Amino acid sequence: MVCNVCGQNEATIHLTEILNNQMVEIHLCETCAEQKGTEFKAHFDFNKLLASLGEFGEEFKAEQVSKIVCKQCGMSYEEFGRTGRLGCSNCYQAFEKLLMPLIKRVQRDVRHQGKAPQKAPADTKQTLELRDLQERLKKSIQSETFEEAAKIRDRIQELESKLKKESKKPKS
Repeated sequence: MVCNVCGQNEATIHLTEILNNQMVEIHLCETCAEQKGTEFKAHFDFNKLLASLGEFGEEFKAEQVSKIVCKQCGMSYEEFGRTGRLGCSNCYQAFEKLLMPLIKRVQRDVRHQGKAPQKAPADTKQTLELRDLQERLKKSIQSETFEEAAKIRDRIQELESKLKKESKKPKS
């Protein structure tokens, strides 16, 4: 998004104000915001953040990274680095090798865990874990990581037998 004042620089400060039941949005670059006397500054440079988190190692050199482009929307990884937004859902696959280490460092895992209420009954949590394990088993079989699949299968059997035992217990 371009600055509303100078019309040249990228807006890094976005203000929303409601006046007389009308929403007014103002987008400013850092320079114009400073000139207008606002004390807003961008808290971080997204490019620096990506660069510090990326650390791609030997397999990804700067020239290679700049050549990676999403076939669906045409967005380059370089453009993603500037904007911080992907162009479409296919960008995740196009930039997968670059995004996975970044996502793992930011979120600690590349798999969505979801949430279970803390006060949920144990059998509910076990049922959720069972669904997750079944999904992981399918993926392990598809990717032919059979040792991992065997471990997951054993855990599934363990959970299923535990759930059967608990369902046979009379509830008081």
